[in-house]
Amino acid sequence: MYLHHTHLRRLLFTVALAAVLSPVGAQLSLSDCWRLSEANYPLAKRYGLIEQSVDRALSSLATAWLPQLAINAQGTYQSDVATLPAVLTNLLQSNGYTVRGLERDQYRVAAELTQRIYDGGQTRANRRAARAEGRVQDAQNTVDLYAVRQRVTDLFFATLLTDERLRLNEELQALLGANLHRLEAMTAGGVAMAADVQLLQAELIGTRQQHVELETAAESLRQVLALMCGVERHETDSLLRPATPATPIERQNLRPELALFDARLLSIDAQDAQLGSSLRPQLTLFAQGYYGYTGYDMFRDMFHHSATLNGMVGLRLTWNIGRLYSYRADSRRLDIARQSVDNARDVFLFNNRLQEATDDLDIAKYRRLIADDDALIGLRTDVRIAAEARLQAGVIHASDLLQELTRENQARINRSAHEIELLQHIYSLRHTLNQ
Repeated sequence: MYLHHTHLRRLLFTVALAAVLSPVGAQLSLSDCWRLSEANYPLAKRYGLIEQSVDRALSSLATAWLPQLAINAQGTYQSDVATLPAVLTNLLQSNGYTVRGLERDQYRVAAELTQRIYDGGQTRANRRAARAEGRVQDAQNTVDLYAVRQRVTDLFFATLLTDERLRLNEELQALLGANLHRLEAMTAGGVAMAADVQLLQAELIGTRQQHVELETAAESLRQVLALMCGVERHETDSLLRPATPATPIERQNLRPELALFDARLLSIDAQDAQLGSSLRPQLTLFAQGYYGYTGYDMFRDMFHHSATLNGMVGLRLTWNIGRLYSYRADSRRLDIARQSVDNARDVFLFNNRLQEATDDLDIAKYRRLIADDDALIGLRTDVRIAAEARLQAGVIHASDLLQELTRENQARINRSAHEIELLQHIYSLRHTLNQ
């Protein structure tokens, strides 16, 4: 069976699915989501269809070497038939032979059995072309499935980022609630103004509304991720955050598009072999027979108007030299096709290098930003704590504290976003190189 490795791929998908889903409440990792989405996506079924299609084509080509039987029947009325010279007719009649001649209406039921002996390598070339086309389709399907991985990666990190913003929103709500409780106590004691309490109450309500929006966004992302992976919605509740790789990414491009370009070149080579085989002669053994009138013995049929059995065996050499007329043009067309594939490979590698360079710059940028995030958060936290103490002492207003709370929360949001975006660009680089 051709493309037998697809059976192994589907088996691995099934094993991965069972391994991921067997522990109740287990976390889904990014690699789990990749495997599940590739197994669940409808394109995965195309591997089996491609395999069946190639198998059918190869089976059909194998029949070319089986004996071929053709049966036909015909009846004709001819405008003229073969006749004997008048001298010979008169001579036969003078000796008592009546020559009626051939009838104009003739008929036969014929059968021909042929066995190919040499076909110039056409069958072998056709089988090679069928396999090569199957590899092209298989490689194209792998490329299409690889694009699904990027969509899943984007969904996965978007969900993680939304979860982080939800967590920080809840922390902000807790801080606002604690300070609101202090202000309410201070207002009851006549130390703070009611306007300060109302300001924090309004901010707390706005923060809760943001929480609702973030929850809705997270739910939508999880629904889509569950559909992509073919799992239940609740199984995406706990996503395992990837660790930052400790070692540099290996700079070796293993993208499936490169295998597709190789498969296309092999397919063109197979077409070239087909073209060459079409120029060679074919040798066939045949056996031919028919029952009808007239037969091979036309002289007998001039005397006896009855059907006879006739047959012959022999060798037939066929050489279609007409293929020479278009050979150069067809060969040139294949050369252009090769150049087009090479050009497409160069374009892909060029764009791939550009993407790699962009990912490298983004990774370096986020590493530098993260290096300052912790210090910034520490400073913002100290300023906020000081502002809380000053508000409690009646030195500042609630609006001043609110400003510091907002700045600290934004610093934490930026830190979480930088960490996740760093991971996303690292995995984008891995996707660029298929590492």
